[in-house]
Amino acid sequence: MAFVEWKRVGETGTIAEIVLNRPEARNAFNSEMAEQILEIFQTIAKSDVRVVLLTSSNPKSFCSGADLKERNNMTETEWRTQHQLFQNMFNSIQDLKQPVIAVVDGYALAGGFEMILNCDMIVAAETASFGLPEVTRGIMPGGGGTRLLSKRIGVHRAKEWVCTGKLVSGVEADQAGLVNILTKSSDIREEALALAEKISSNAPLAVQNCKAAVDELFGMSNEEARKIEIDYYNRCINTEDRLEGVRAFVEKRSPQFVGK
Repeated sequence: MAFVEWKRVGETGTIAEIVLNRPEARNAFNSEMAEQILEIFQTIAKSDVRVVLLTSSNPKSFCSGADLKERNNMTETEWRTQHQLFQNMFNSIQDLKQPVIAVVDGYALAGGFEMILNCDMIVAAETASFGLPEVTRGIMPGGGGTRLLSKRIGVHRAKEWVCTGKLVSGVEADQAGLVNILTKSSDIREEALALAEKISSNAPLAVQNCKAAVDELFGMSNEEARKIEIDYYNRCINTEDRLEGVRAFVEKRSPQFVGK
């Protein structure tokens, strides 16, 4: 059964929209769903897609995390094996060379919130609700929650959110710096698609090197960062897109980037 679907969208078909589609379970991911997400991201990694939108078919729930009903009767060995699958799924999102934009309305809880944190940008509705309630179930976030949340909202606030398991509204999340764009539910897809179109119109290799550089340089000393940043810069120099960008500027036209 397909719990996840993807299609090409946008003016040039270089934007991929991945839709979580298990509405009866509020998009809680079981092993089968996690395998499907992993496979889709692995497929997109090898494609000419330039930007990814990660969305939900259920406006009341982006993703409520791992399916605890499936986990209820697992042995410890089975639990650990499944969690390795979940880690691979999260990593496939974060490690994708193309930018990933989470489009969030309704509940984004536990692993569902961590799925978002492994994305590069977040477009959220005012009616979205975020939370890492793992401590209320005797566990802690295991898909990047403690590692990634502090990069978005600061260490002190991240500790509050994960240690209380509190539910955070879209408005509060935006005020904390979690969200790139906060909008109404009715406008969320249009806003997300506009952001994706803007990114996809730029040189793909340059965008991918920008994403990789920001991720790698975060938290480094200035001296270390300088050396690595210029390496990423130099990767863009010997490309057809760099030459096209200059030509287009001189000829006063829009560039036609090809990703080479």
